[in-house]
Amino acid sequence: MIIHVVAQGETLNSIAARYNVSREQIIRDNQLKFPDQLVVGQTLVILRRRLVHTVAFGDSLFSIANEYGVSIMNLLQNNPWLANRELIRGESVVISYDVTKNTTLETNGYAYQYIDRSLLRSALPYLTRLTIFGYGFTAEGELITTDDTELIALAYEFQTIPIMLISSINEEGNFSSVNASAMFRNPEAQRRLIDNLLEVMREKGYLGIDIDFEFIEPEDRQNYIDFVSRVTNAMRANGFSVNVDLAPKTSAAQRGLLYESHDYNALGAIADTVLLMTYEWGYLYGPPMAVAPIPQVRRVLDYAVTAIPRNKIFMGIPNYAYDWPLPYVRNQTMAETIGNETAVDIAREYGATISYDESAKTPYFYYRNLSGQEHVVWFEDARSIREKLLLIQEYNLKGPGYWNVMRQFTQNWLVINSMFYILKRL
Repeated sequence: MIIHVVAQGETLNSIAARYNVSREQIIRDNQLKFPDQLVVGQTLVILRRRLVHTVAFGDSLFSIANEYGVSIMNLLQNNPWLANRELIRGESVVISYDVTKNTTLETNGYAYQYIDRSLLRSALPYLTRLTIFGYGFTAEGELITTDDTELIALAYEFQTIPIMLISSINEEGNFSSVNASAMFRNPEAQRRLIDNLLEVMREKGYLGIDIDFEFIEPEDRQNYIDFVSRVTNAMRANGFSVNVDLAPKTSAAQRGLLYESHDYNALGAIADTVLLMTYEWGYLYGPPMAVAPIPQVRRVLDYAVTAIPRNKIFMGIPNYAYDWPLPYVRNQTMAETIGNETAVDIAREYGATISYDESAKTPYFYYRNLSGQEHVVWFEDARSIREKLLLIQEYNLKGPGYWNVMRQFTQNWLVINSMFYILKRL
């Protein structure tokens, strides 16, 4: 795999000639919408094909997989567009790329029930788990439900484990420490909630649960640990796995409502797996900066691996970007959340040049909109994703957890598929 950064004066034709690959292959692999309007600083993933099959009459994914001794999921990982359409006679199907993979990872992607179905189908070949957001609860332990049936069925279609998510979200859709605290202090409400969770999981075909409780009052720290322990015991007795989402802490003593009740040692010992939410350093109301700068992520990992077994840890990776108007004014400026591919589209539209912060290992650019307002955008590209995946490899973690898969990010899947085998458990 080569990650090429577009330089001034380069065209897709000149880049294709440089690497001796076809223009059409670069367009298809990177899903380029504007191949003749490349942005200076934009990344392109260049892959060399090792083995290619030309589709003949009567071919199917099943027959091609059998012919070459590979799985259908391998074919879809190398040709993700085939997750949404039939084979076309005469087209090329990549059996393998000229890459070296030495490690197998598990992947976890989060999605809301309203995700575009074609987008989800193109992502599922790369996911070990699909965590569906999500269920809330009342103080009495009754579930606040969501329409998740179709997503569960799609997960099974692509051999992806469907995971139910329960969060401390109330009827208004907000994280509620009040609801959580009331439930923690009411044994009957806890029993009712756990029974309701098990009933839904059995009925709908979920295979595990993700516990996402945020902004828990510090005095409820032990209550939360006890609750997670009860949930885990009930889930394991019924053959279900448990994942707990954890705020990105750098020490056990870290202060703040987001952090204090997330006890890495206790929760890491109880749960089967955890997600470290290693993102949101750059955030909606904060000063412009990278969403997940590598030095800050590394500090979280340095602490996490002292408290939690490495093979339990999913490292969070953000699949979104922020666009801030400038100048930034504290308590006034609000960024816009956009997709990583949308970021490149904005750079193209306004003639911006993409730069790369070598410390944060993250791309960014400045532009002025039509009204003359200056903006800065921090986003992810093939380079920054590669750096994050290398961290997972360096720390020998379980794999990445993507928050979230609601936006198209073709290069992410190209990079991870070039570096690692992706475990499919079903």
